[in-house]
Amino acid sequence: MAQVCATTLDVAGARPPASLGLILSDDAELAELNRDHLGVEGPTDVLSFPLLPPEAFPPHAGDPDRGPALRAGDAAAFAGPPGRRPHLGDVVVSVGRAAEQAAEGRGGQTGDVRWSAADELRLLVTHGTLHICGWDHAEPAEEREMRDLEQRLLAADR
Repeated sequence: MAQVCATTLDVAGARPPASLGLILSDDAELAELNRDHLGVEGPTDVLSFPLLPPEAFPPHAGDPDRGPALRAGDAAAFAGPPGRRPHLGDVVVSVGRAAEQAAEGRGGQTGDVRWSAADELRLLVTHGTLHICGWDHAEPAEEREMRDLEQRLLAADR
């Protein structure tokens, strides 16, 4: 999983060195986080908690609503003391939900893929890490670009 995170951060343009928290959890914790932070009842498979704004990462295709690039001195550009590794955020994955989705044929980007739990975890970690780096899928163009990148990253990891 560490390699999946590192590769995704590199492709998404995160400046090294940086840290990312990957928390492997369960449905109960994801349900609590989903309710407390998004106002949504029930568990989900992955949640991301970015600490930097999307503008802290390079622009990418399918990102029409990105704000202006951050400049030195912008409060949102502050990543910690000089010479320190900035923490980009945390990705929390429900391992049980990932295994269940994979086994029941509800995995993958389309929710109809039967594959290994390891493959489903790789997808969820990739997806969550892209969110940390400012990627989104709220609009069709954004979703298309994000899903295409996920597929390329998963294929390269095989």
